[in-house]
Amino acid sequence: MLVLLPPSEGKAAGASGPALDPGALSLPGLTAAREAVLAELVELCSADEDKAREVLGLSEGLRGEVARNAALYGAPTRPAGEVYTGVLYDALDLATLDAAARERAGRWLLVFSGLWGAVRPGDPIAPYRCSGGVRLPALGPLGRYWREPLESVLPEAAGEGLVLDLRSAAYGAMWKPKGALAGRTATVRVLQSRIVGGVEKRSVVSHFNKATKGRMVRALLREGVEPGGPAELAEALRGLGYAVEVEPPAKGGTPWRLDVVVTEL
Repeated sequence: MLVLLPPSEGKAAGASGPALDPGALSLPGLTAAREAVLAELVELCSADEDKAREVLGLSEGLRGEVARNAALYGAPTRPAGEVYTGVLYDALDLATLDAAARERAGRWLLVFSGLWGAVRPGDPIAPYRCSGGVRLPALGPLGRYWREPLESVLPEAAGEGLVLDLRSAAYGAMWKPKGALAGRTATVRVLQSRIVGGVEKRSVVSHFNKATKGRMVRALLREGVEPGGPAELAEALRGLGYAVEVEPPAKGGTPWRLDVVVTEL
């Protein structure tokens, strides 16, 4: 099984591991593409701070992120699973999983990244700021830039198993499963259900969405549940206490959609 996660905008600080080395990351087929993005990002942030903030979409209060990007070469690292923070990663809470669940996380999870393409939780990376929606001056939109490199490595990484796609739209644009692989892919939408005037109302709420996805992945990792396909995933999630509605693909070569309905956080 392959679980595709978005990164977090915020990153944990305080790395003290070995110096950053793109060649030390998993999925080595992405190394050349990673080095190209890293080089342009460092050059951009080293030259003109105001232009870098504009390109990266950073507010005045995040000016320090530009200097951090400029210093990425040789920067100390920590495992990617510790670098990414925020609601989803707080709910996932990789550090408190037992050894077997952490081993599964290392095999199942892929975190998408505007800078790195995709990384495993154990990959040594430095804190950075570069979202998947950024358009770099030379390389262009990163969502488009990463499509070819990711297509060259991710089908093999997915193998013959289920792909559970929990990415946000910006990172979903970087790679879309095709053909038979798309038929083994499930996307998940989290809907909050409320009763208003005696009528059920459903809506997508960001906090519910992220927290529920994090808890859902954590439950799968803890229980060692590895469904063979989207229908089996829906049954497994129901067995873990989730209310799941399934929408099979209307045509071949497109993913399944699972709606997870929650009433409270």
